[in-house]
Amino acid sequence: MSAAETRTTARHTLLEDVQAMLAGCLIVALAISFLRESQLLAGGTTGLAFLIHYLGGWPLGAVLFVVNLPFYVFAWRAMGRMFTLKTFAAVALLSVFTELVPRLLVLGRLDPVFAAIMAGLLIGIGILILIRHGASLGGIGVMALHLQKTRGWRAGTVQMAFDVVILGLGLLAVPLDKVLLSVLCAMVLNLVIAVNHRPGRYFGY
Repeated sequence: MSAAETRTTARHTLLEDVQAMLAGCLIVALAISFLRESQLLAGGTTGLAFLIHYLGGWPLGAVLFVVNLPFYVFAWRAMGRMFTLKTFAAVALLSVFTELVPRLLVLGRLDPVFAAIMAGLLIGIGILILIRHGASLGGIGVMALHLQKTRGWRAGTVQMAFDVVILGLGLLAVPLDKVLLSVLCAMVLNLVIAVNHRPGRYFGY
């Protein structure tokens, strides 16, 4: 069997997909705990959920689940049924883990700079795991893909524009130094994705 044939048949099993979703979502939930403990934000719909959580006091996990609901329409149109179903499952898992992890982990001291860097690394790793198993954490990313597909807008530019707006709105909820550290987190996250997610480097499905 040729290398090309091996690449096209090396699909993930259901068990592999399940463990990847559990691991990826748990890793991201740990990162979210670091951000929440340090009163930091994230980009995308997670950042929007943080804003609502900080300003309104509603449970972060529930808010995260609800704010993603409108974006499944874009996921369905841009990426198809299976991707959307996996993404829905991933976001649901993340919402549960987001509320569960703080009950299992008590931090005595967490340096906010370290929290920002580690959260960016962990979220990037979690997203990579999900991407390689045909899922995502939904939100603005899938809307950006839909706009790129239908209107020719660059997905990266759309994502960046929304992140800038969300992090800018963060000033309504947290001090400027926390917003700047949140920007550092977003930069680390995007660096992880940019370095590790390139066409031709991974052949699992």
